[in-house]
Parts: sequence; C-alpha cells; structure tokens
Amino acid sequence: MPVNTPGFDTILLDVDGADHVATITLNRPERLNAFDRTMCTEMAEAWRIVKLDDAVHAVVLRAAGDRAFSSGLDIKTPYGQPDNVWNHEDPGELLSPKWQKLWKPVVCAVQGMCTAGAFYFVNESDVVICSTEATFFDSHVSAGLVCALEPIGLMRRVGLGETLRIALLGNDERVSAETALRIGLVTEVVAPNQLWDRAHEIAATIAAKPPSATQGTVKAIWESLDKPYRTAMEQNLIYTRLGNPMGTAELTARQDSPDNVAAGPRSDPRIR
Repeated sequence: MPVNTPGFDTILLDVDGADHVATITLNRPERLNAFDRTMCTEMAEAWRIVKLDDAVHAVVLRAAGDRAFSSGLDIKTPYGQPDNVWNHEDPGELLSPKWQKLWKPVVCAVQGMCTAGAFYFVNESDVVICSTEATFFDSHVSAGLVCALEPIGLMRRVGLGETLRIALLGNDERVSAETALRIGLVTEVVAPNQLWDRAHEIAATIAAKPPSATQGTVKAIWESLDKPYRTAMEQNLIYTRLGNPMGTAELTARQDSPDNVAAGPRSDPRIR
C-alpha cells in the first residue's frame, strides 16, 4: 500500500515501500496538465522528498487524464516573473529532476499530447515510454515564440536534425508514437491501458537492483554529457571506484538474505 505523503494541489505523490518506487502524477487534467508556478514549486518539493527518502530507489512520472501528458506552461495563469528581465527564472529548473540533483532513475510515461514545456519532463527522464495514442510536438514557433530551451535537452535524445524539424514545424507536425520510437524519443510503445502498469514494472525492476549502482550510473552518464570525452572517462573512473564497493556490498547483502530468490534473464519486451 502507498505510504502517506504531503498533500499537493497540482500533483500527487505516492511512495510504495514494498517495491521502492515513488510515483509522481501531474494532476491538472482540466488544464491539460499544464504547469503553473504552483506546480513548479510542488515538483521541486516532490523531487526533494524522493531524493532524501532512502526507501525510494526509482521514480515513475506520469499524468492524470487521457488527453494530455502536459501542454507545457499554463498561458492562462501568469507565472509571475520579476519585472527585471535579468532576474527571470527558467521554470524548467524546478520541473527537471537533474536540475534538482536527483540521481534516482526516473521512468516517464507519456499519454496523449506532449508539447512545449512538457519536454522539460521528458528530456531529463532516464527511461521514456508512451502509449500508442501519444503525440509529441513543440508549439512555440506557431505561437510566435522562440523555441530555445526545450531543444537543448531534446537534441541529446534525438539529434540535431530531428530536433530542428520538431522545433521549426511547430503545430504543423505531430510526432506519433511510432515515429517517437523510431527516432529514439521513447524506448517503448504500449497500449493506453497498459501504460501505467508497464512504467511501474520498469521502475520496480530497476528499483530491485542495488541503489548505489543505479544512482551512480545515472549520475555518471548524465554528467558526462557536459564534458569532453576524455575528461568524462577520467571522472567516471573515479565514480566506479567510489560507487562499486557500495553497490557490491548492497548486492551481497541481498544475496545473503533468506528472502532472496534467483531470477533468470528476461527477454526484451520491445521485441514482439
């Protein structure tokens, strides 16, 4: 059963101690799960809670309703930037797990429409899956706005060419679930009624592994993106020396547990 967590107005947070998975649900379906300042603040708090909870080994990020995962920034609710333009803040810093220094693996489950600022969630998740009815696009240029922030993270997933196509075509091209899988925006496509269960299954499978190993892996890979190749290799060698003894110790403790049950290799569920 989920453990009680602090109440929020725009999101739901459940922590299942049995399988060490936390679930964050965007909960503004009447606004297509668009984010306002309240949701940004609550997301940052949710990332902090799961970061500091040692019982959480992995996180599922999903959204309520069928129409949209998120339509980005809620343009009908002023975000409230300071008058001084040089003091403006990027809402993505609060929404994004890596900005919040969360290194626990995040599995993102996308259904319906995913556009504009919604890519803040997708870009910094570790495993992204979607339903067959999901569509991805970026509406900025169609609204006369420069598309400059979301593409930075998107390029790391799908490359320059696909990113430019999505950014420049705006509302006039919707990336289907099939295309999203082909270009690497998502890694798996499932039926809508299977999406949440499959996301939880993936997260629980990751969470069953030694958390020092999975968190160290996430941190090492993401931080390497900001460094030249050789510098990243040298730094990550240090990470293996720091993290491997802890991860090995955690694995040994589990193997020695009387409740441990050996499991054989699993086939790739994406190959049908």
